[in-house]
Amino acid sequence: MSSYIPPAPAADPVVLCVAPNGARRTQADHPALPLRPHEIAAEAAACADAGASVIHLHVRDDAGAHSLDAGRYREAITAIRRELGDRLLIQITTESVGRYVPEQQMALVRELRPPAASVALRELVPDEAATATAAGFFEWALREGIALQYIVYDADEARRLVAWTRAGIVPQRAPNVLFVLGRYAAGQKSAPRDLLPFVHEWPDDWPWSVCAFGSAEAICMAAGIGLGGHARVGFENNLQRADGSLARRNADLVADVAAIARRTGRSVANAAQARNVYGAA
Repeated sequence: MSSYIPPAPAADPVVLCVAPNGARRTQADHPALPLRPHEIAAEAAACADAGASVIHLHVRDDAGAHSLDAGRYREAITAIRRELGDRLLIQITTESVGRYVPEQQMALVRELRPPAASVALRELVPDEAATATAAGFFEWALREGIALQYIVYDADEARRLVAWTRAGIVPQRAPNVLFVLGRYAAGQKSAPRDLLPFVHEWPDDWPWSVCAFGSAEAICMAAGIGLGGHARVGFENNLQRADGSLARRNADLVADVAAIARRTGRSVANAAQARNVYGAA
């Protein structure tokens, strides 16, 4: 049993990030899953209206498979900005999905220079030999004003990220992290208690968010919000609302968690507040 005693719930605004499509699901899983730039932009607008201040963006190739093509990202980003201006912080993913090596993942960010990007530690630093290259990339991104969010999948990775920060490998004073509960798996249902080992390893005053696979997404977000964190929801991880019904679109999931946040006494962040939390220029 963990001996961790959580701090008092934070009163700062909750940053709600929406992950509307992910790398794997298709419109066979849900007909409202947005894949093309105009679909993503329309969904982004609905999610912003529901309370989202960040969009975690994936793009697909012509066959519908996950892509790290900079041109496709530019099309999607242009469509979102045409629809919303600066109402959402746009975060691209560098997720490999077994298709891309670290050099390709970092090259995308260097070419595209997005305002924000997510990077998975286990993908960019698969072994000790990759540490120096990754450290150089992290330092470059900081100089360029690109807000990196570090993705970790277990408490050991969270502990490693803290150690790397204190050693200077990760150059931010307080890096922004996403704790991932669960995996893509049939019947996956994350639980709020899954969050505790991550938070136990993380300094109280460093920013963090949580996402959760499966139908218990909303209650996991409630736990995260209560512990002072921020939330990422969306069809990438879950298709069901808190009451177990199928969400009509991503905005339903955002609205549910925005309501949870407000009931705890925390407001919902706007894009400017989200940029501050994420460290975006």
